[in-house]
Amino acid sequence: MIIRSRYLSNLALMLSAGFLVVATQAFAPTTVMWLTFAIAIEATVIGAWMLLAPGNSLVQRALGGAVDVLGAWTIVASLVFAPTTVLWLGFAAALGFVGLSVIGLTAHELTTERVVHSIEIGQPE
Repeated sequence: MIIRSRYLSNLALMLSAGFLVVATQAFAPTTVMWLTFAIAIEATVIGAWMLLAPGNSLVQRALGGAVDVLGAWTIVASLVFAPTTVLWLGFAAALGFVGLSVIGLTAHELTTERVVHSIEIGQPE
C-alpha cells in the first residue's frame, strides 16, 4: 500500500496546526509567539510542496497556494506584533491551517473513493 504525499502533507499540516490551536490556549504568549513562527515556517514549506509537487491536482495546488499565503502572513505577523497579539493571530492562523488541511484530506479521499468505486463497478469514469 502506497501512501500518497498529498495525504501525508495534509496530515502533517493538520497535526501541527492542531497542536498550535491547543498551545495558544495553554502556553505563555512568548512561547506561543515562537511556536507560531516555527509552525508557520513548516506550513509554508508544506504549502510549497503541495504547490510544486508533480502529479497534484488543481485542488491540491490551490490549497498549497492558500497555505503559502497564510503561512507567509503568519511568519511576518509572529515577528512584527506583540506576543499577546500573536497569540490570537496564531490561533486564527492555526484554525485556518486546520480548515485547509481538512479540505485537502477530503479532496484526497474523494478522488481515492472515486477510483475504488469505478474499479468495483467496472465502468470507466
